[in-house]
Amino acid sequence: MEKIKQHFEAEAREFDQIVQKLIPYYFQMVESLVAAIPFARLEPIDVIDLGCGTATVGKAIKDAHPCARITCIDLAHNMIEMARMKLADYADDICFQVGNFCDYEFDRTYDVAVSSLALHHLETNEDKKAFYGNIYENLRPGGVFYNADIVLGSSDYLQDMYLRKWKAFMNREASEEEIEKKWIPKYYEEDRPATLIEQIAWLREIGFSSVDVVWKYFNFAVYGGQKPKSG
Repeated sequence: MEKIKQHFEAEAREFDQIVQKLIPYYFQMVESLVAAIPFARLEPIDVIDLGCGTATVGKAIKDAHPCARITCIDLAHNMIEMARMKLADYADDICFQVGNFCDYEFDRTYDVAVSSLALHHLETNEDKKAFYGNIYENLRPGGVFYNADIVLGSSDYLQDMYLRKWKAFMNREASEEEIEKKWIPKYYEEDRPATLIEQIAWLREIGFSSVDVVWKYFNFAVYGGQKPKSG
């Protein structure tokens, strides 16, 4: 995680531009995540954004739910500083924390937990499943968790196809040399995604209800579920 932290510290100022270049239809992904939050626009909800980056998701949530109170957590200090600037108009409703979400100790419960392009850094499938369980335990009844992230295909063929489609998208803005010598090696070095089907099963096993995939483009997806309101 230290190497990943250094990577994000260095790229914080250019992060928004990099994401748009590398992540297919990123704003559709964010829009889908926010649309899945099942609370009224003016309801005062408590939100935690795990691996908030520059707070693109946090700002989208705040625009859609102006009474939301958001806790933004990120490993990289520079990312938090960019997030502070993006959310400067909402300072009274935002709490910023520099820290590793992998071992984050919740000190309160939330109505909404979200993450985007972060949880694939959890090293093993067991780490991911345990983290999802930790989120579940710290949601209020009726609360929701949604994750926007990169996923693996369920077969070698599908995974190869996903990578071809991803490279084709990146090739719109990046050269083949940049893709093959920079971004794909970084993906193999730093990212540890899991299959979407596995993760859906974990969420159900943990106890989430209404588990669903609300958006997908080959190897990128938005998925999650709700903690039952009772029982």
